[in-house]
Amino acid sequence: MRKRSKRFKSILSNLKDKKVDKLDQAISLIKTNANSKFEESIDLSFKVNLKKIKSADSSLRTVLELPNGNGKKIKIGVLCDENKISDAKKSGAEVFGSEDLLKNISSGKIEFDKLVCTPSMMAKIGKLGKILGPKGLMPNPKLGTVTDNIVDTVNKIKTKIVEIKNDKDGNIGVSIGRKSFSEKKILDNIKYFFENLKKDKPNIFNSENVKNIYLSSTMGPSFKIKFKDI
Repeated sequence: MRKRSKRFKSILSNLKDKKVDKLDQAISLIKTNANSKFEESIDLSFKVNLKKIKSADSSLRTVLELPNGNGKKIKIGVLCDENKISDAKKSGAEVFGSEDLLKNISSGKIEFDKLVCTPSMMAKIGKLGKILGPKGLMPNPKLGTVTDNIVDTVNKIKTKIVEIKNDKDGNIGVSIGRKSFSEKKILDNIKYFFENLKKDKPNIFNSENVKNIYLSSTMGPSFKIKFKDI
């Protein structure tokens, strides 16, 4: 029998006989038990029943600007014309360039988690779709990653924007905050997340299609949330 750690036993003890039927209770317990040595993320996980969606748009892929961001640190790459390089430097992007960055990407040297591209460079990046596409890095106007406003876009991606995308089975996971966030900030993010998806994707994001919503921390227990309670 596998030996359980002291931390695991402590979490079980903390949850013993506790009934959680409200979102704020779940958030409080998740923060209490997010006691590992690193900065745990607070995550939402749920599944969309794709079989029930009869619309041509049967996938949930969009971006949201969370009011408090999610605290996740990501490396941004910016592909732009030479005359936009100064903007890319100013934006705080970790990687930026023009023809040189295209060469690096084509050789498989990818040192960023998200790629922002100016419209003028989209024709050149098209041939790299086979490299960027499978990694989910291809810039997309609908997701706000094709723009001439480099400074504002990079800032939003780093501090506010989260991307929501289901896999082939309809599973979706998104970071909604960090354990250092106040309970109010986490609650505000969750409510904003649900309210906006209900409004923007009503044919997909509704109580009939979305089942088994869970809130958890990286190394902590998860709590089931009812769609109607948010």
